[in-house]
Amino acid sequence: MALAKTLRATSRSLRVDSDYATLTPGNLSEKAAIKATATIAKKIRDLQFQLYAENKQSLLIVLQGLDAAGKDGTIKHVLGMMNPQGCTVTGFKQPTPLELRHDFLWRIHAHVPASGEVAIFNRSHYEDVVVARVHQLCPKPQLNLRYDQINQFESLLATQSNTKVIKFFLHISREEQLARFAARLDDPAKNWKISTADYAERQHWDAYRESYELVLKKTSTPEAPWYIIPADHKWYRNYAVACIVLETLEAMAPQVPEPSVDLNQVREEFHNAVLQEVRLGRTKALAKAMDRVIQSRDEQLKLAGVTLEEIQAINQQAKKSLKKPKR
Repeated sequence: MALAKTLRATSRSLRVDSDYATLTPGNLSEKAAIKATATIAKKIRDLQFQLYAENKQSLLIVLQGLDAAGKDGTIKHVLGMMNPQGCTVTGFKQPTPLELRHDFLWRIHAHVPASGEVAIFNRSHYEDVVVARVHQLCPKPQLNLRYDQINQFESLLATQSNTKVIKFFLHISREEQLARFAARLDDPAKNWKISTADYAERQHWDAYRESYELVLKKTSTPEAPWYIIPADHKWYRNYAVACIVLETLEAMAPQVPEPSVDLNQVREEFHNAVLQEVRLGRTKALAKAMDRVIQSRDEQLKLAGVTLEEIQAINQQAKKSLKKPKR
């Protein structure tokens, strides 16, 4: 909880500068953080399974950051442990002509998580205030309304869909961004990530910083908080995001629901099914099932004595027949 409190964006502690990007709050070494992240990721997977089984609430994780901040890496190393059956990842790029014909939240709403799901946004509706402000893509009065509309949208998710929203701004320094651009040039496996737009957008660094500061101040709410993650060190970025996601899921406290069937009846049906297979002589493939019926004390208490004796006798005979040497 201390780390989440430290990294949470508030008007008093808000810092979006190069010095902040290099910090590693928590006094954890790189080796310890990597080990802890792996452990935390497994806990996240378990809680996500409980969330999916519960099917009553959902989680939306928003990742924002300048180019090369590590959004893809965070998804791979931290959130990639989740079961794909209950998790979706959506990347939002420049709006299509069809999307531009609708309000700016139209394309977003279709991808929010349903009950029991975790949805991850790689970029999001915040592009429509951050980029729009830097490049003056919409009239200023309309742009100013969007901050409140975003807050209302996220409040809608919380109050009407029982969706928890957490938002991460992965903050890197100018120097680290350039170093990662260099790595993309030097590594053939990363060449595909190169875009001339990266260098064009880099010229607007100060404008982006100011735009993000405004977003963080105007849209970090109790229902949908922002966390500013120092991201120059990838190992720390992964650790910090993992900790906050885990804390969020633990606070949501998803519970695996009680079974909707009569377990005693199902146990009886299971026993009868095993017995039928044994009578038909199909014993080899059912060895584990028969052993469970015979060895489980709970199962024995729920079976009539004569039936248990019968299955024990058949099982013993079957095992003897299996032991006979082949001629």
